[in-house]
Amino acid sequence: MPSPLEKPTRRGLESFASRDFRRYQLARVAVILGAEAQSVAVAWQVYSITHRPLDLGYTGLALFLPGLLFLLPAGHVADRFDRRQIILLCYGLQILCTAGLLSLTHVGMHGVYPIYAVLFLVGTARAFSGPASSALIPHLVPEQHFVNAVTWGGAIFQFANTMGPALGGVLFTLPLAPLAFGVRLEGAGLVYVFTLLTLVWFLVLVGSLHVRPGRMEHRAASMKVVLAGFQYVRRMPMLMGSFSLDLFVVLLGGSVALMPIFANDILHTGPRGLGMLRAAPAVGALCTSLVMARFPFQRKAGLRLFVSVALFGAAIVVFGLSRSLWLSLAALAVSGAADMVSVIIRGSLLQLATPPEMRGRVSAVNSLFIGASNELGEFESGLTAQWWGAVRATLVGGIGALVVSGLWATLFPGLRNADELTSASLRAQAPTGQAS
Repeated sequence: MPSPLEKPTRRGLESFASRDFRRYQLARVAVILGAEAQSVAVAWQVYSITHRPLDLGYTGLALFLPGLLFLLPAGHVADRFDRRQIILLCYGLQILCTAGLLSLTHVGMHGVYPIYAVLFLVGTARAFSGPASSALIPHLVPEQHFVNAVTWGGAIFQFANTMGPALGGVLFTLPLAPLAFGVRLEGAGLVYVFTLLTLVWFLVLVGSLHVRPGRMEHRAASMKVVLAGFQYVRRMPMLMGSFSLDLFVVLLGGSVALMPIFANDILHTGPRGLGMLRAAPAVGALCTSLVMARFPFQRKAGLRLFVSVALFGAAIVVFGLSRSLWLSLAALAVSGAADMVSVIIRGSLLQLATPPEMRGRVSAVNSLFIGASNELGEFESGLTAQWWGAVRATLVGGIGALVVSGLWATLFPGLRNADELTSASLRAQAPTGQAS
């Protein structure tokens, strides 16, 4: 059940009437800032050690593999146990991981394998927290405010993405006065201390939430119960089309893993320029989500989804061709704006078209697709850049995203024709006997 509500004071702020929603989003701001800053430090450290694009790709692979290995238990755990407690345990593990990165930095690293090992543990924590976090959101607000909550969740996420990479770049180049025992924090070490503080803040706020979702799935664990999320998605073309569209478009059009190469070798901007490039998509996405929170669209959700995906692919092509920092930033901002529209639509489809007792397992399936499109996409980008060079790899990826957009619009007419983002409208396509 959602937290007690107050009467919202302004249109577009309905979801903020919930105390738990406000606290959860404050926690997310902090932890995403820390995670994004940490990703900049990790990427720069890895590339500084090896100067090989493929090794940047391996960072994404290390984060993705746990999601693949633990997909089935993660979804079942999210439906079987208190989702809030799962989140707390997983982020506690991330504190240990960041502390490990800090220790490795302090002793000095000459190889990347210890970093990959820590990233694998980070990916494990994310594999279990992802489905639980996604399935927790509907408990924080009433259903009529859910699309507004998704929109603001996206805005807050992108605000943190805007600040996090830039902050990571600044912290990486900012020395700090010597601390106790003669230890001096600078570069990656300073970034990791900041990330530790944000993780602690996250645990405090999430621990103060009133919501207690409890057990949603009461059946004992069995292969049928564990695989129910896969079966539901397989029999729901709208969800299958939505998940797979994101998988292939971002897999092909992902350029995050190559940004250190563009910043260092093509645009010659250094760590601060890398932070700006990483932040640019979030700037575009933030602006779009703020507009959509105030003026949400009511109809033609499927058509808007495919238009936004095509625009994303075109922006990636422009980024690959650019030799100007400002044009590159503009192209990335457009890609982020287009992606934000897609995120809001797909996030609403995921939760509103899925019964509450299955949201953990269906969210786990979605997490696999998201992980593949992001982390595995980074590996694909690093591999193709090793073969063809960063520019050609980016161009091929952007063009591929355009092709997939057109192909998926033909293969999934139910998704293309999706109209209103309401549970009644979306669950009309649900498998027989599972629409409620």
